[in-house]
Amino acid sequence: MGKKPRARYTLEFKLEALRQIAAGQSVAVVSAVLGVGPSTLHNWQAAQRAGKLGGPGSKPVSDEQMELARLRAELARTKMELDIVKKAAAYFARESK
Repeated sequence: MGKKPRARYTLEFKLEALRQIAAGQSVAVVSAVLGVGPSTLHNWQAAQRAGKLGGPGSKPVSDEQMELARLRAELARTKMELDIVKKAAAYFARESK
């Protein structure tokens, strides 16, 4: 078995992931939605704080890719909210009996 090729992410992709985290989305959710490991996201956060995010070879992300990432994050958040509502409804249904 050979090594898995290292993934390359554009600066815009990284910034969008970090923007979602800064907006209150958890690292775990952003990781799952975008398909990026949590440790990678933490590394990007550290690089951003150090002012070293980006670099040569960063390719621009299209508006469609940015919108897709935003919609995936919104869908994940909505699914979590729906799961909470379902659990609450089941709990209160048991309590009312």
